[in-house]
Amino acid sequence: MSEDIDRFIAEDVGGGDITAALLPDTVSEAEIRCEDTAIAAGLEEAAEVFSRFGVEAVPLVMDGDQVRKGRCVMRLSGPVRGIVTAERTALNLMMRMSGIATMTAEANAVIRAAGGHAVVSGTRKTTPGFRRFEKKAIALGGGEPHRMGLYDMALVKDNHIAAAGGIRNALALLKGLPEGTPVEVEVEDAEQAAEAASCSPDMIMLDNRSPEEAAELYALIKSINPEIAVEVSGRVDMSNIASYAGCADRISMGCLTHSVRAVHYSLHLL
Repeated sequence: MSEDIDRFIAEDVGGGDITAALLPDTVSEAEIRCEDTAIAAGLEEAAEVFSRFGVEAVPLVMDGDQVRKGRCVMRLSGPVRGIVTAERTALNLMMRMSGIATMTAEANAVIRAAGGHAVVSGTRKTTPGFRRFEKKAIALGGGEPHRMGLYDMALVKDNHIAAAGGIRNALALLKGLPEGTPVEVEVEDAEQAAEAASCSPDMIMLDNRSPEEAAELYALIKSINPEIAVEVSGRVDMSNIASYAGCADRISMGCLTHSVRAVHYSLHLL
């Protein structure tokens, strides 16, 4: 995390905060409040940012806690110049990570209310250079981060299948993978679902299927091999996630990271 924090600070501060340099060289205290009811996230990272400027940050809640609007979540003490210089970078981390964690928790709650057991999952539709923090935020919200990149899981999609000459051929090419490497394959219809299930991958993805299509394919896959997990993916958001609650073990949502609403935090000197 340290190298990332250094990079974020360098982006914002550069050669120095020319406005903060005008302030007196005094010690002050401050507090950060959450301006929304949310799942708190990014406090660990924010504290690391403040520490770079000699500011002591004391979290009053834990990452992953639900907080009410107006709750003080962190107290600060240290050089006033350091507090105001670190403010924006620290709050940006908290705002975005809390937004992702909050939306993840809300999506899981909708699934449970609809009687489903699926867990909300992230995707690779993340902000370049910020993926590890967005994936962490998903986990803090009770979701499944999914793969970190192309290197830790085999996900056989439509273009892989076409290039390999079919699902069975594509999966056969993966037999040399290190033991324990998860294998998932995307299917588009009942024929592909049945073929993929007969090959027993760890997971089958139903991409861009309607809730009715997903339910039918889910039942088919489970009838062939109930141990295979089924993932629903593609244009799933808060408006329709309840419709998929009963036909998936995992529901991936790109909107968790590509279009999430930030949670607002404010910092005030005392």
